[in-house]
Amino acid sequence: MLLKIIITIVYLAIVAFLGVIGYKNTKNTKDFLLGGRNIHPAIMALSYGATFISTSAIVGFGGTAGVFGFSLLWLTFLNIFLGVFIAFTVFGKRTRKMGHNIQAHTFPEFMGKRYESKLVQKFSGGMIFIFMPVYTAAVMIGASKFLETGFNMDYNVALLVFAAIVAAYVFFGGIKGVMYSDAFQGTIMLVGMTILLVTVYSKLGGVTEAHTKLTDLMKNAAVMEQTAGLAKGGFTGWTSMPEFFSKYWWIVVSSITLGVGIGVLAQPQLAVRFMTVKSDKELNRAIPIGGIFILLMTGVAFLVGSMSNIFFFEKTGKIAVAASGGTDGIIPNFLDSFMPEWFVAIFLIVLLAAGMSTISSQLHTVGTAVSRDLFNTEKMEEKKSMLISRLGVLVAIVMTIVLAYVLPTVWDGAIAISTGLFFGLCGASFLPMYVGALYFPKLSKTAALSGMFSGFGASLLWMMFFHSKESVVLKACQAIFGKPTLAPEGTMIQFVDPIVIALTLSILVTVIVGLATKSKYEQKHIDECFEGIGK
Repeated sequence: MLLKIIITIVYLAIVAFLGVIGYKNTKNTKDFLLGGRNIHPAIMALSYGATFISTSAIVGFGGTAGVFGFSLLWLTFLNIFLGVFIAFTVFGKRTRKMGHNIQAHTFPEFMGKRYESKLVQKFSGGMIFIFMPVYTAAVMIGASKFLETGFNMDYNVALLVFAAIVAAYVFFGGIKGVMYSDAFQGTIMLVGMTILLVTVYSKLGGVTEAHTKLTDLMKNAAVMEQTAGLAKGGFTGWTSMPEFFSKYWWIVVSSITLGVGIGVLAQPQLAVRFMTVKSDKELNRAIPIGGIFILLMTGVAFLVGSMSNIFFFEKTGKIAVAASGGTDGIIPNFLDSFMPEWFVAIFLIVLLAAGMSTISSQLHTVGTAVSRDLFNTEKMEEKKSMLISRLGVLVAIVMTIVLAYVLPTVWDGAIAISTGLFFGLCGASFLPMYVGALYFPKLSKTAALSGMFSGFGASLLWMMFFHSKESVVLKACQAIFGKPTLAPEGTMIQFVDPIVIALTLSILVTVIVGLATKSKYEQKHIDECFEGIGK
């Protein structure tokens, strides 16, 4: 316990110091919102990755890999290919340049100015204000629970302590405080996950030996008996994909791989980071750093989660999910049972860093949505604009704390549900409009709005009435129709992720309405948006 306390105090002291640096370097609104558009590429890349990867991602998806195995590595591939390479090269460069051209400081403001639509800006800002705190609260719940167990603290105390620390450097330091701290926390995460990977493979005799043991587990009669229920859903082993079009294939491919892998492209808190660097050269330099970060974060979590089955079976005779009492318990139980005490103390800080980095970025995004997009502080004097921006962050903090208290009592599995809900909504609502903003100069405002509204509506409806993961929890379908889902019994429809349906509809509506309507932009506006970009 003493080692945990010492390491935590040192960690928090460094975070506080970085917050002070961010505060001293935040002189105006542009600094608070975009870091003066002059953030170092390494800091930007680590901040991007640390914002993307949260405690719930490491623990939740690592535990999920304990059930589904190496098939989740397709999500790692998609996160690197789409979430870093495509995001930075296809989206990032144009977002950075266009954002500078039209003087946009937030993602909703970027969309609103590009389409010359206050409705686009306010709806996007309102959606962030209403739904992102639910996602933020989910991450805060996970981080607070680790404080609770790691330091034997009361959950309520852990929640308030965690929230107060994050709030301080976001409120005062703005995005500079957030990104400096993100970079430090991202470095801690890289070191911790690297040590974990090397240690696990060493204990299992190397890469080849470990993978062979994991494959051979399925030949054991006791394991086959324990996985009989999983096998009915299409499970074939931890080193292979589930059966094609089976229940678990749909969960792995649509809900996990596509839902998160595609949804990341339209995350407002990530997109705004493209506007914090000064040139395309900085974005190019950030790509390998971001790619390595995502590889080590998600890849290690999925590998360790999968291979934990070997450790648990050899010690207890049970597979990981059975020995841990559920997926969320696999990673914490594995660390406590099979890793040395000194590493558990360090990894506690890794998980705190993952949570703090994600939450701080989300709080900043919600706060700026309140001030810049809903209250339109663009034309206010500097001091008043900064004050409202900070008050917006304060509102976001209060909302998140309240939700972090309420959600665990209302929803079973609140962390996974909240995360999937926000990623799906963002992907379906924003992605077609975002692509249109960057690559189709004459896409009309009507088309952008139509695609956004149809994606948002379809995503919510599919969550409430068809996708069982959310519909069972939200209970709207049960209240109205007397059953948990409207999906026909015995079909795979209930396992098809909302983003598959809603994003497809949003794209179709955007294209059809775009072809049927004419834009009314003046040529001057088009030229301004695409100056230095090309059309």
